[in-house]
Order: sequence, then structure tokens, then C-alpha cells
Amino acid sequence: MNPSRSTAHSPYMDWAKLHSTAKFNLATSGMVGFPLSELDVRINELEINGVNPYGYAPLLEAISTRYRVPQECVVTATGTSLANYLALAATTEPGDEILVEEPSYDPILGAAQYLGLEVKRFQRPAARNFDIDLEDLERKLTTRTRLIVITDMHNPSGALCPETVLQQIATLARKSGAYVVVDEVYREMLFEEQPRSAFLLDPERFIITTSLTKAYGLSGLRCGWLLAPRHVARRMWQIHDLHGATYAYPAELLSVIAFSRLAHISSSMKPLLDANRKLLHDFLVSRDDLDYFWPEYGTIVFPHLRTGNADEFCTLLRNDFETTVVPGRFFEAPDRFRIGVGSPTELVRAALEQLGRGLDKYKTVLAADLR
Repeated sequence: MNPSRSTAHSPYMDWAKLHSTAKFNLATSGMVGFPLSELDVRINELEINGVNPYGYAPLLEAISTRYRVPQECVVTATGTSLANYLALAATTEPGDEILVEEPSYDPILGAAQYLGLEVKRFQRPAARNFDIDLEDLERKLTTRTRLIVITDMHNPSGALCPETVLQQIATLARKSGAYVVVDEVYREMLFEEQPRSAFLLDPERFIITTSLTKAYGLSGLRCGWLLAPRHVARRMWQIHDLHGATYAYPAELLSVIAFSRLAHISSSMKPLLDANRKLLHDFLVSRDDLDYFWPEYGTIVFPHLRTGNADEFCTLLRNDFETTVVPGRFFEAPDRFRIGVGSPTELVRAALEQLGRGLDKYKTVLAADLR
């Protein structure tokens, strides 16, 4: 057995599923769950079984229309994580070299390890507000590089990548024959009616992954998809045959209904997020123990703890204040933690108050240790 495959896993997903829940939860990164009752679905609109051999045609059409791409370039997947896996699997062989941003989202690295890929890194320095270091990327790029992998908006910082930078990355990738995988799941939080996906910049070079999960509170539908060049899309369907064969038909029906209601869903999610972001910004401005980059959009921010140990602080916060944030070690930044504010506003307000109390107590603990 390939040693990397025998040990491949996602420490972050293990933590998120088993240890992130708390009374005051700032560890989630998506918007609050959207209730089925507000989708205005009638039971006679649903069926258990139906025709969906390589995706459900109305769902593929809804995605291709929204993103203005040919339907042959759309592949559906069970959430963005499986979409990311399909993107890596369809474009590489074991031993191939890929370039992944640092810091990065842990499950992407786990999937690459499982596939036996050689992972090299390029930087998104905190000192530069987590912008992609194009010079570092170009230095690391070789003729062996099969993929460049980024998240946009960046997970964990929320930084949005300008189109000019994406175009430069595509130019670099073209020189080495690499594809560029862009996880755009957080970009949906711009709540655009017709998203300006990176795929439209270069449909032969970009592979896009995203879902209805984060921005629209529809995690339970597991409605994810990829936008890819036609020949890559065909390969993705073939790989999916080995893993999942067909999709849950009722979920696909509900996903089509959700696409028809995205404007309505956005009209409730965007004001909620705007209110929560103001609370979060006011909180961060009030603290002298945190450094932070403030992203223009989205639910997440990735502050740096100026003194002490972030893991130690996260433990104190959970144990003494029933509050969770995501420890930065899951994003290769052990001196930071990720805050998410997609929950109902009153819960976010209460959780931020608890976070402030936790930071105040941690200051006291550090001061006592110095005596």
C-alpha cells in the first residue's frame, strides 16, 4: 500500500465534526441553515427516483445558465470537497507535482496526499494581506507542475483575488501546461446574480469548484459542482463512476428549486451577513491583543494573537467560556485562529462577547505566568 494513502486524512474535518460544537460557536464558516419551509416546496414536486445518469439535466442547465458556461463544462459533485477531489484526480497521476497556496485549507492537502501527489507550496503572506506572491509562484512553477491550487476567497483569511492576478496565474500556468484549480465556494458570498467566475477568464486553463453550501445555508443538499474544460469534465464523470455512481435524486430536485430561489435566499443572507460583519469589525477594532487583515467580503477573518499560544487560548476559550473558534494549526498558522460569523446576529453578538471575555482572561493568565 502507498504509505501516503494509508495515512491520508483531514485533521481539520475530524476536529470540525467532533470538537467544534459549543454553546457559542464562532467556528462555522458558512451562513446559517436556510429552512426548507422558506423554499416553498410542495411534496408533489419531489420524487425518490428519476433519470440522472451523468447529472440531473435541469440542475446542469441551472448551473450553466447562472455561470454562462456550456453545459458540457459542468460536473455536479457532493459538495465542494468532493469537487476538489475530482479536480485533483482528473488532472494528475500519482507522483505528479502540484503547487498549493500556503496557508491552505487542510482537506485539499489531505486529498493530494491520498492521491499520491508531490505537493509544493507558494506563499500568501500575512504581511501582504494574504495576497498571492506571484514571484514565489513563478519560482516554484516547473514543467512538472500539473496543477496550481488556490481558494478565492481565500480560506482561512477571506482575501479576494483580483482578476488581474488570476489572469497572470493563467499565463504562468499556460507556459508549463498546468491547470489552475480555484475553489470559489466563499466567493459566492458576493451574492452576485451572475457570478464572475475565474472560469470565464480562461475556460481552457481554469477548473472551478464551488457549491450552495457556504453562502446560502444549504449544506444539507450537498449541491456542489465543477466548471472545467470539456475533456476534463468527461474524465471527472468517469472518476465519479468509481466513487459514487449516481446522485441522490431528491437532493438534485431540491437543488434545482434552490437555484430558482437564490435571489430570495440572498436577500435574507446578505443583510444578516452585513450586520454580523459590522459586529465583528467593531469587536476587532476594540482589541489591542489581536492583529488582523479585514477582508472586504465573507464570513471569516483570521486574526493573529499578539502574545501567547493560540492553541492554548482556544482551549481556554472552549473550556471556560463555552466558545469555539478554529485553531490556526489547521491552516498552517499556529499563532492565529479563524472566526466565522454566519450565525443569527444575536448568537454572533453573544459569542463575540464571550470571545472578548476569553481574551481578557487569557491576558490575566499570561501576566500571572510572568510573575
